[in-house]
Amino acid sequence: MNVGILGSGDVAKALAAGFLKHGHRVVLGTRDAAKLNDWAAQHQEAGTGSFADAAKFGELLVLAVKGTAALEAVKAAGAGNLAGKPVIDATNPIADAAPVNGVLRFFTSLDESLLERLQRAVPEAHFVKAFNSVGNAMMVDPQLKDGKPTMFICGNDNEAKAAVRGICDQFGWETADMGGAEAARAIEPLCMLWCIPGLLHNEWNHAFKLLRRQ
Repeated sequence: MNVGILGSGDVAKALAAGFLKHGHRVVLGTRDAAKLNDWAAQHQEAGTGSFADAAKFGELLVLAVKGTAALEAVKAAGAGNLAGKPVIDATNPIADAAPVNGVLRFFTSLDESLLERLQRAVPEAHFVKAFNSVGNAMMVDPQLKDGKPTMFICGNDNEAKAAVRGICDQFGWETADMGGAEAARAIEPLCMLWCIPGLLHNEWNHAFKLLRRQ
């Protein structure tokens, strides 16, 4: 499958390497090609270009930019290049403001998710929230003592979610479909789990199994 990834940070590079590992073709889109020089030299089978280049190339797209830049990135990619395609939304609405007593601050509320904003901005695209609640080191082929961890996803298009479930399965995850875009209001705050070291290592799978039962 041709995969276009919008982003050049650690999440974008980790997922790009995972897609390459599992036999997909990848183009990363970025505003600053220099950010990808070292990565591209190590992954010469991948392509790089602008956000629009990556979006045009991909049959499936990944949005992996800073949350505050997400809307700008999809606009730069072009609505026509996103139309009709599954778009894995790995972003979180983390504000630029400093944490308060160690707690991250969001620029959205519990009545609106970033995924919903993105879906309204580009209604022709099929956004699916996924990979936002796990650190980049565990995104592909995680090895945990309790077996496969669970990836929570949501979105309005069932075919797009089926495509994302297939990717999650390839990458070593079970998938829990939490429903429509509104469910991102609950999924996005799960990124807070990154801040708990025990969950990032030995207890991640157990925590997700408990959450899934609620």
